[in-house]
Amino acid sequence: MTATGTARASLNPAAAAVDAAAAAIRARIVGEVPRVAIVLGSGLGFITERIEDPVRLRYPEIPGFPQPTVPGHGGELVIGRLAGRRVVAQSGRFHMYEGHDAATSVLAVRAFGALGIGTLLLTNAAGGVRRTLQPGALMLIADHINLTGRNPLIGEVLPGEERFPDMSDPYDRELREIAREVARERRVALAEGVYVGLLGPSYETPAEVRMLERLGADAVGMSTVMEVIAARARGMRCLGISTVTNLACGIGAQPLSHAEVMDVANAVRGELAALVEGIVARLP
Repeated sequence: MTATGTARASLNPAAAAVDAAAAAIRARIVGEVPRVAIVLGSGLGFITERIEDPVRLRYPEIPGFPQPTVPGHGGELVIGRLAGRRVVAQSGRFHMYEGHDAATSVLAVRAFGALGIGTLLLTNAAGGVRRTLQPGALMLIADHINLTGRNPLIGEVLPGEERFPDMSDPYDRELREIAREVARERRVALAEGVYVGLLGPSYETPAEVRMLERLGADAVGMSTVMEVIAARARGMRCLGISTVTNLACGIGAQPLSHAEVMDVANAVRGELAALVEGIVARLP
């Protein structure tokens, strides 16, 4: 970082938080910096079990990282090799519905960008809005709709970020094509659609789901969009995959619960792991 950047960071609490988190992570990296960061959604932390030669950092070891309060979010970073590539996996998000502001929700992504990681692969658990998306479906995110009423870029521009990042292709076209190729080769059914992010933590009402349908949403969740906005501001390439763990309210007859989310996420772990590993192996 330049002297000007250091001075700005010292004056900006958000920039200082990014610097401190990145320094703590960098201190635990042995060898080359990972090329890919993987963010793991609810019940999807099992992917860390497939990382070779893992170095594990519990969140209390990283300045500014809060402990997750949501079941299925492990609360650690795992650095190592997946499919022959150096990766860092984030097992446990910081959701705004836990009481965090937008800047905290993207602290990990900003730290990854500060380390020089250029590719961000995000996973999440989502409700199926499109009628053909049944529980257990995997959906490649083609675009998103931000209905959280928040944006992590509000305020002073952080060093290394753009004021007005281009969001015409938030989920990289080339990376999406790689995902489709891997899915075909590994015989993993992969839908594609638009993810809408809401603040939560309550599930949507039937009337809200009907609204989302009319807006063009295919799946709905409470994460991902903040991280993608922050990553794009840093020039990172993004790829997103939703695991449809339940039908959105009003589409299915059953009441919604987080236990159902966890059960379905566990049921599709083999397919999702095969897809993620295949994608990581082919990333440019």
